[in-house]
Amino acid sequence: MSCGNPHDTDCRDVLEMVYSYIDGELDEGDCVDIRVHLDECGPCLAEYGLEEAVKRLIARHCGCDPVPADLRAKVLTRIQQVRAELAE
Repeated sequence: MSCGNPHDTDCRDVLEMVYSYIDGELDEGDCVDIRVHLDECGPCLAEYGLEEAVKRLIARHCGCDPVPADLRAKVLTRIQQVRAELAE
């Protein structure tokens, strides 16, 4: 996905890191880059909002059940695969 406008951080890079950003797993430099990008890019901001809403919904309904670490890794890998397929 790309909005077609030039950014210091590419739209694809931002969307690949959006879950890590939401989870607070990025260093401050990456967080700043993503915040700046989201301020400039409406399509990525909308995608971020959707991803954040999904995370909140899952946390609210599944937050008390522990999730195996390998499951999270498998889900993130599959998301990256689907995004790569869509980008082709």
